Amino acid sequence: MAKRRRDSKGIMLKKGESERAGGGYDYRWTQNGERRVIYAPTLQELREKKEEISADVLRGIRPNARNLTVNDIYKMWVRDKMGLKDNTMLNYMYMYEMFVNPYIGKSKISGLLYSDVKGFYNMLYRERGLKVSTIDNVNTVLHQVLELAVQNRLIPANPSDNAIRELKHMHGKEIQKRQALTAKEQELFLDYLRSTPRYQHWYPVFLTMLYTGLRVGEITGLRWCDVDLENGFISVNHTLVYFKHDTNKCQFSIHKPKTEAGSRSVPIMSEVREALEQEKEYQDIAGLRCKVKVDGFSDFIFINRFGNVHNQNNLNRALRRIIRDCDKRVLSEAQKSENVTLLPDFSCHTLRHTFATRMCEMGINLKVIQDVLGHSDFSTTMNVYTDATSDFKKKEFQTFEKLLKGGSAK
Repeated sequence: MAKRRRDSKGIMLKKGESERAGGGYDYRWTQNGERRVIYAPTLQELREKKEEISADVLRGIRPNARNLTVNDIYKMWVRDKMGLKDNTMLNYMYMYEMFVNPYIGKSKISGLLYSDVKGFYNMLYRERGLKVSTIDNVNTVLHQVLELAVQNRLIPANPSDNAIRELKHMHGKEIQKRQALTAKEQELFLDYLRSTPRYQHWYPVFLTMLYTGLRVGEITGLRWCDVDLENGFISVNHTLVYFKHDTNKCQFSIHKPKTEAGSRSVPIMSEVREALEQEKEYQDIAGLRCKVKVDGFSDFIFINRFGNVHNQNNLNRALRRIIRDCDKRVLSEAQKSENVTLLPDFSCHTLRHTFATRMCEMGINLKVIQDVLGHSDFSTTMNVYTDATSDFKKKEFQTFEKLLKGGSAK
């Protein structure tokens, strides 16, 4: 029987324990054929670590997991993630870097609890003012990252499982179907842009979005050579992608459409033609020229005062200012008894959804709507059509009911 050793203080050492000549203690053991070692400055701390390791082994967790952070797993996820379109991956990375990294990215995964993740989501809602739909996107990325940790036996279960369920249930109305602008709201929005000198330079880009249904990346990446005014078509053949790495650095890149349906020709209506001509005239008078080149692409149509391309954040911030000031003017000019139309809180994507809704209300062929919008899945078009026509029929029958009762249709 092997003689048990003692340390310099005369304390009996257990199997695998040893004292270093320069101070401190090691514990060595073999797991799954691999030699492992941990160190602690005192024997008591070493044995506490041994207990933690034993508990982890029983739970099926690898011993090196305790020092890994959520950011460490995220880097593994980015490195190994396959099967996503570039645009989707960049959006995921943006969500993580913008929201997860600053708050729980440095947290050790071994100690991350369900309540921590749930509290994180609640903080994004209450303190950061994020919409539930945006937090849901954050959850999509974080859940995948933490699921990778589960698959690698770094944690026993995913602490983000169902962490957003309560928030979605309490505020579910926020993530229901997207709302389009009504005809009156659309008219108010465009009239305000046309008649307000401060915002007139935004009129061409927002009208073009509203009358073509182009996605944000498609409109910001649109070049003059993509517009065929003679034949009346816009060629949609690429997307301008914006990805913010951190608060001081951003990146633009050009990507091909996600699907074959994304490459398409969109008819130019007379309003769009006039808006593009107005944009060209404005840039000529102001001496503006596109000064940026992205992956070899240049001559972008919609640029800022510095000659750089726009991004989704810029456009949505502009919309918020426009909505605020438009509603202020409407309320200041309205009579107390007057039933006024105000602009709701909406984003760039609402303009695309509004375009789709107007086409549905006009009874345009569903195949044409699918092609113009670049939907690869016909069910997406059908969902828009069903929502739009249901709301439209309801309003029409309300008008019809008033007429039956002898009232005014207005």
